[in-house]
Amino acid sequence: MHGMADSEHAASDIAATQPDRYTPKLSLAERKSLLRKQLLAARARLSEEDRRRAGSALRDHLLDSPEIQMAGTIAAYLSISTEPSTSALVFALWKRGSYVLLPLLCADNDLDWASYEGPDSLTAGPRGLLQPAEPGRGVGAIASADFVIVPALAVDRSGNRLGRGGGSYDRALARVGPAVPTLALSYEGELLDEVPAGPHDQRVRAVAQPAHGIIRLA
Repeated sequence: MHGMADSEHAASDIAATQPDRYTPKLSLAERKSLLRKQLLAARARLSEEDRRRAGSALRDHLLDSPEIQMAGTIAAYLSISTEPSTSALVFALWKRGSYVLLPLLCADNDLDWASYEGPDSLTAGPRGLLQPAEPGRGVGAIASADFVIVPALAVDRSGNRLGRGGGSYDRALARVGPAVPTLALSYEGELLDEVPAGPHDQRVRAVAQPAHGIIRLA
């Protein structure tokens, strides 16, 4: 519980450091960049144990979800850097019999998708990523998923999601049907009242947090 408390404390100052209504004089890109730096700074204060504990809590929340339990094909991702750990979640989904798709980063920042066949099937990818050694199924493979799990630095209550700025997941989410659950994983304090978003930014339909579980979004 101490690690979870540290995680909550490190994320709790995010909203307080946001500029007032994202400072209207700044451009959309500048507002995103400023908020992204604040969020990354808060995450940098988390320990490896904080990330592991957050990942374990998120795994348990998702495994208990009826929508996850009914999903035959699940698109997920392997965490990097200061993201909540997802390795145990991905392994648990696969071990339970779900067909798990993981992203392959393309040269143009788009995402191809390949099947996860256990931890021994992973290989080093670009930018320090781990990715499946299986052949890619194409950028459109995510459209076959019954449930989609994506990373986020922050999400607001309308479902607007802030990523790392490459646009990879906005392109991927645009290929997901309107009835498919899309969920972002986050730490406590990263569900905000407002995230700056433009017309090409894709919303998610839910967010999961370690202490609060799955939260449906408007």
